[in-house]
Amino acid sequence: MKPAEIRELSDDQLVEKLKECRAELFNLRFQMATSQLDNTARVKTVKKDIARILTEQRAREIAAEKTAAAK
Repeated sequence: MKPAEIRELSDDQLVEKLKECRAELFNLRFQMATSQLDNTARVKTVKKDIARILTEQRAREIAAEKTAAAK
């Protein structure tokens, strides 16, 4: 998922996407442990997606704090 796509999502959609990515990461790790995972690069991609989502959520929190402090 590209950063621009993540920025377009609403807060609720970000939370839902984060849940999906974490579930996918769990499944990928499980497959890796049982030697059923074919594409090991997918784990790295999902981890990066999770990090991007968390970064966007934190950026929105900071922006909200700045807005609240300015009032």
